[in-house]
Amino acid sequence: MIHNIICDYMIANTKISKSFQTVVPSEFRKKYNIRPEDIIEWIDSEEGIKINIRKKVTDEDIAGSLTGNFKYDSVKLKKMHNKGIKIAKGDLK
Repeated sequence: MIHNIICDYMIANTKISKSFQTVVPSEFRKKYNIRPEDIIEWIDSEEGIKINIRKKVTDEDIAGSLTGNFKYDSVKLKKMHNKGIKIAKGDLK
């Protein structure tokens, strides 16, 4: 693995294995707190490939963001959140 630091940008090179797997460099894992089960989104743009890290969401994360005393379907809410769907109060039933 070759690491370069140019100006304010951190650059790291990794290889892709025969099974098309790669490693997230430790500098990036540490800086962005990337953990197992986080999701890497690959985005095709005019400038080239961009990646975005989406953090794994737990039931506690979802429940902690809600206020009030009500019942909710945590599996449904988690799926909605992981798909990037905004959760409205009507979705909690």
